[in-house]
Amino acid sequence: MLKIGLTGGAATGKSTVGSILKELGAYIIDLDVIAREVVGKGSPCLEEIAAQFGKDILQPDGSLDRKKLGDLVFSDRNKLRKLNSIVHPVMIDRVEKELAELEKRSDIPAVVIDAAILIEMGLHRLVDSVWLVKADRETQVRRLVERDGMTREKAENIIDSQMPMEEKERYADIIIENIGTKKELETKIRKLWRKQ
Repeated sequence: MLKIGLTGGAATGKSTVGSILKELGAYIIDLDVIAREVVGKGSPCLEEIAAQFGKDILQPDGSLDRKKLGDLVFSDRNKLRKLNSIVHPVMIDRVEKELAELEKRSDIPAVVIDAAILIEMGLHRLVDSVWLVKADRETQVRRLVERDGMTREKAENIIDSQMPMEEKERYADIIIENIGTKKELETKIRKLWRKQ
């Protein structure tokens, strides 16, 4: 079973590549989904986050106010590091357990760990090949502003809070440039998949 680590910066098209790989038969472990699950209402992670950052990052029903927490951590590297120290160990444990279960199956040609911070979390050590989806900074900013309706400043803060693309490239086995259409991207991914 091939293990692929799929990574990229904000608004580079990583999730689109993940969707294409899923259509081609890959099993996707989506770190965004795991991140939401580990901070679910009443979870030990959420209690620790509230203890560190204050109860006002909670919604009235006790669930996480993701926007408030995002605004807090994406403008302060120390706070982001603190948050990561709470959630990353739990997330890594979940990924390792899921991979161990999938290794027992023979019906899966490939597993893709879809994670913007694959390298930062050390998850690249669990895979056979790292695929990096990249776009130039201006394209990333434009996509974030258009897609999420955020300000240019907030988009830039998010991009700046991530590992620089040049650094990610040093870990990548395959680099997928995504500045064209979705159709062009799909053609690239299908070609790569056939080579695996």
